[in-house]
Amino acid sequence: MGFRFLTLIRPFMGIIPEVAAPDRKVAFNQKVLWTVITLLVFLVLSQVPLYGIMSSDSSDPLYWMRVILASNRGTLMEFGITPIITSGMIMQLLAGAQIISVDYSLREDRALFSGAQKLFAMLITFGSATVAVMTGQYGDPTSLGAGICLLLIIQLFVAGVIVILLDEMLQKGYGLGSGINLFIATNICEDIVWKSLSPLTVNNGKGPEFEGAIIAFFHLLFVRSNKFMAVYEALTRSTLPNLTNLVATVLVFAVVIYLQGFRVEIPIKSARFRGHRASYPIKLFYTSNMPRHYAHETVAT
Repeated sequence: MGFRFLTLIRPFMGIIPEVAAPDRKVAFNQKVLWTVITLLVFLVLSQVPLYGIMSSDSSDPLYWMRVILASNRGTLMEFGITPIITSGMIMQLLAGAQIISVDYSLREDRALFSGAQKLFAMLITFGSATVAVMTGQYGDPTSLGAGICLLLIIQLFVAGVIVILLDEMLQKGYGLGSGINLFIATNICEDIVWKSLSPLTVNNGKGPEFEGAIIAFFHLLFVRSNKFMAVYEALTRSTLPNLTNLVATVLVFAVVIYLQGFRVEIPIKSARFRGHRASYPIKLFYTSNMPRHYAHETVAT
């Protein structure tokens, strides 16, 4: 039954979009270039709003998860990397539980399994887009009309396919690192930079203040006569990003980078060559952010 499942994927392989593997080793400078291009495309998709929406101010059930899902509400990156993670996790669990059989030593099985993951991710993207539009996440479907609803679904689906192909391009060696991790890191860095240097002003009753924590710090020092209170306000303001948030974020980054260097050396010996000993290093953060993704998918399901 397992092999039959992969056989069922074969007719779709001709229509599933695919990034061709490089026919020669990709130079490092080219990898850097392709990585930068990929991240620029992702950033553009994260900022382009969906055309045709009436409102995206309804409650957001994924608000606290959008950081690790690399998604942005009301934009082409509404679903972020969710379809990729969901399809990959489900397919890996099915293969690991031997519900579907995959022989990774066979090139055809590897290709079919990869194609199944992409097809499943595309179906999840289309299904999620349809549900989001028809449940009124962007406005009442009857008020939007059939044409706008269809246009919204197409926008979300095409953007999802682009992200899938960008991730595949990096995985096949055109870029540096994993697409999923790069998208998450880019989304987080964009948020940090914006909340630190945003030039937008907000009036919260005490006069206009800059949204960016660093810009607000210098602005408060300039406009407040009491410099001590200006520094205190820049460190502790609760309605907008403050310097304490920024310092805490930098400290967390430093601790994580430091702990990334920790590893456990597991001694191993060869059964074929007697007396041959070696060690297998396992990083302290071996599982990375996957437990959070698994927890999210379990709760969401």
